[in-house]
Formats: sequence, structure tokens, C-alpha cells
Amino acid sequence: MNPELAYFLKVNAGIALFYAFYRLFFYRDTFFAWRRTALLCFFILSFIYPLMNLQEWIKGHEPMVAMADLYASAVLPEFTITPTDIVNWKEIFILSSGYLYWGGVLLLLLRFFIQFISIIRLRLHCRSEIIRGTRIYQLPQASGPFSFFHWIFIHPTSHTNEELDEILTHELAHVRQHHSVDVLFSELACIACWFNPFVWLIKREIRSNLEYLADHRVIESGHNYQSYQFHLLGLAHQKAAANLSNSFNVLPLKNRIKMMNKKRTKEIGRTKYLMFLPLAALLMIISNIEVVARTTKSIAKEVIENVEQTVNERLTESPATEQVPPQDKKGVKQVTPTKKQTPAQVDEKDPVFEVVEDMPDFVGGLDGLMSYLSKNIKYSEAAIKKNIQGRVIIQFIVRKDGKVSKPEVIRSVSPELDAEALRVVSAMPNWTPGRQKGKLVSVKYTVPIMFRIPGNKATKPTDSSKATINEPQSQQKKPGDNTVFEVVEQMPTFPGGNQVMMEYIAKNMKYPSAAIKCGTQGRVILAMVIDKEGNVTQPRIVKSVSPELDAEAIRLVKAMPKWIPAKQRGIPVNVKYTLPIMFMMQ
Repeated sequence: MNPELAYFLKVNAGIALFYAFYRLFFYRDTFFAWRRTALLCFFILSFIYPLMNLQEWIKGHEPMVAMADLYASAVLPEFTITPTDIVNWKEIFILSSGYLYWGGVLLLLLRFFIQFISIIRLRLHCRSEIIRGTRIYQLPQASGPFSFFHWIFIHPTSHTNEELDEILTHELAHVRQHHSVDVLFSELACIACWFNPFVWLIKREIRSNLEYLADHRVIESGHNYQSYQFHLLGLAHQKAAANLSNSFNVLPLKNRIKMMNKKRTKEIGRTKYLMFLPLAALLMIISNIEVVARTTKSIAKEVIENVEQTVNERLTESPATEQVPPQDKKGVKQVTPTKKQTPAQVDEKDPVFEVVEDMPDFVGGLDGLMSYLSKNIKYSEAAIKKNIQGRVIIQFIVRKDGKVSKPEVIRSVSPELDAEALRVVSAMPNWTPGRQKGKLVSVKYTVPIMFRIPGNKATKPTDSSKATINEPQSQQKKPGDNTVFEVVEQMPTFPGGNQVMMEYIAKNMKYPSAAIKCGTQGRVILAMVIDKEGNVTQPRIVKSVSPELDAEAIRLVKAMPKWIPAKQRGIPVNVKYTLPIMFMMQ
């Protein structure tokens, strides 16, 4: 799911949950100040909790970009995508929903700014005067009193002295307690989540609660609450000059009068507001449950590997000792032969790395590996008769002693081609093993091999290639034009070689924050063309993980420096190239 959409859905789910919580526990009490804080926190936490990432709390270091299996000359065939006449209703619905949402946001924003500007214009055109030590702005005609931040708007001639005292006390409560901040915040939340009915319900509760606070202040000041209620009823027909404000006679009056006459809630009732904290914590945990599970699993795996490595090191360093012979029932010792652990058995338990500081290397480097594959792989007669071709991807482990072990097919084409690829990989000479922190380690490695029958264009789409097998010279493309080659005599090289390319990727890769939040990781495979000048061109995703990781991989490849171009018969040529990049959070 798109991270932005996931965040938006979590926000609206949080708003709905908080409103239900409010109605269940806080709706009928008289702790207006506590209720104000809770209602604002509902909105704030709804927008914040999806951004909270427990992974950093569980594990103390940043996600790391890991790059593995740099099979630099892996070449992929071109894919042809043909449009169909099928109507994608899902895509149409998503696009229509997006347009509808943003249309609603724009309309509500327009209304918001119109209301805001109308208050400013009213402030500029109204004459100010001091009444009972308070600066007020005289409305040009009889309208309901209201306030906006520290501006109080009244039509003084429409009210008696007693009514003016009540109005000023009420509006000063709004001003001094900064109620306009709550109003603006709730308006903006409604604009962002306008389609969610619960956001409008919370906004209504915020506005009503602000009036309860101001009404309570009037009663506390010594005004007769019955005459004050009659005064409110008398102003019920008057409309406020602006909606984006705290109005003296905001409706519904029935709830305000009912709340004024309500018996105060016992002080012990304040403790229920503490229930808000575990609810917020629960929401955060639910939002991060996938990341928590993934990180916990990773930590457990690391702990197990560390324990195994420690045990293996001790077994390797210390000599084998004889076990104390057990005794039988008669007290006679039974002799048990001592069993020593061989190095091969120890190696089997060694952790296998995907990324290390010094990756394993074939004798002769990349060119030597290509040469070995080209010379030793034979196209199966059965596969030729069946016209079978494509890419077989073999994965294996280069052990600490350089031996190749556990080869397996991770991308199959046919039993015949799979068996031939496995045979040649299993017979490989020893590699130069990988190193991590100066120590020899076992490393997982991937080799893709392309089987192609010359002159046949019906190549099955597969993932990658390392060498093209048995292609006659007559079928090879001629250098010197704009032809894009797959395999040439001298393949393109990153400046400084593969190790420098790995360092470049590690230093320049930025793990997308959206992918971190969703716990997304995996191997992205890109295809590109290294042209005759060494420029990286036409990058495209062959194997996708997520839009965020795909985009980051594309960005990094486009920013690469010029390569040393490929050559065929001594002439620079354009060559297809495939680069896999492993994104892994550790």
C-alpha cells in the first residue's frame, strides 16, 4: 500500500477511535478544562501516532543500506509491453477518489480563507471603544456578539448594561483562554479529513466545550444563571457576523443551558482521563506491529548467530577433551571413544553474510568468471531440440576457505539448463573468500547465466544473465554503430571496480523514510545501458520491491559517474548491464 495512503487511513481510523472513546467516557462530565485538553490531544495524536517508529526504540541504530551480489555484467533482455483495451476500473476509482478528495480540500480551504478575510475586514471597518475597561469593536448592525483571538465584536446599543457585563465576561473568557486556537485547529483538521464524519463530530464537541468553559466563567463571576440563560434565549435569533470565531450565542443553546444546570462531577472522576494514555500507546503499537515483529525477529536471529559464532570459535580454539566415562550399575567404568569436531563441521555452523566489507572474488575477477562460464557450459542437446532458452539464476555460498557450496537454482528455465548451470557452478575453482572486519567469512553470492539459441528471438523473459553461451561469431553484432550489445570482449567497468561501486552505493544510498516506516526491504534489480561514452542511460526496474525503493535505486544509478565503456574488437560500444541492489534494515 502507498505509504501516504496508509498514513492517511491510520489518521482517520485514530480520529474515529478517539471520538468513540470520548463519547464513552468524557461526554457527560463537567471537567471542561480537562475535556478541552483531551479533545485537542485526540486530533494531535491522530496525526502523530502513524509517524512514530518503534524500531528506533527497540533497536538502537539506524537502518543500513546493504548491497549484495554485484553480478556486474548480468544482462536482461528487452521486454515489450503492449497496451490492452481492458478498462482498469481500480485505477479509475483511485484517480477519481484522489480528484474528489483534493477538490473537497480546495473548496473548504477557499471557504476558510474567505471567513478569515471577512473577520479582518470587519476589524478594519469597525470603530473601537473602551467599555468597562475592555476594548471592543462596534458591529455596524445588530448581530450576535463574538470574539476572535483578542478582538471582541459587539453591537452595544442592542444590549442592556447587565447583558453587556455578561457578554464581556463570556467573551473575555474566550480571549484569555485562547479559545480561537482550538477553533482554527479543528477547522484545519476538518479540511484535511473532510470526508470523515468523526472529524466533524469532534469539531462540534470542541466548539461546544469552549462555550461551556465561557458559560461557566460567567456563572463563577456571580451573574445570575437564570437571567443569563434567558439572555441567551433572547439572542438565539441573532446570527454571528463571522463563523470562524467564538460566538456568544452559538447553537445549540439547549445543551449549554442543560450543562449550566448540571450537577458538578465528583473530583474522583478526573482519574478516568488517565485512560487516554494506554489508548494512545495501544494505537502506536498497533500502527507499528509489523515493524515490531520484523525487528524482534531480526534481533533474535542476530542473538542466535552471535551465540553460535562464539561457540564455534571456542570449539575451534580449544583442543578436544575426553568426556568423563559414565559408570554402569556395578560401578565399572564404560569407555566411550573421544570424538573430535572437524573444521568442516564447524564451518557448517558459520553465519553466512549477504554483505561484507570485502566481497568474494573469482580468480581473474569478473572477466575470469565470464571466461570460465563461457568455456565450460555446454548447451544441452535436449534443450536445443525443444528450443528452450532463458536465464538461470544460481545462488551459492563462498566459504571461508574459498570453496563453493550449496549451489541452488533460484530462477529456473528448464531441468536441462538448470542441471547444466548447477554442474558448472559446483565445479568452480576456489574463490578469494570474503572478509568482514579483517576475518574470513562465508558469503552468499548469485550468478545469473543466459542461455540463448542464436537467431531465435522468442527468448523467455527472465531475471538476469552472466554470460551468453555458445553464440557463433556470425551471429554477433558488429561494433561501431548504435547497436546495444549484451556480451562483448571487454565489459564496461565502474571507475575503480566493483568494490568502489559497492562503496559508492553504500555512501550515497538514502533509505526512503516511507520504506522504513513500512518495514520494506528486498532486492531491486535494475537494467541499464552503458553507452560508448560511459554514461549510464535508460535505467529501468526489472525486479521491483516497492515504489520508494525502486525510485531510490533509479536515482542512485542516474547519479553515477561515467563508467569505463565496453569494447568490442577494440571499439567502444553500448552494452546492456544489470545491477541488483539489496535494501536491508538492520
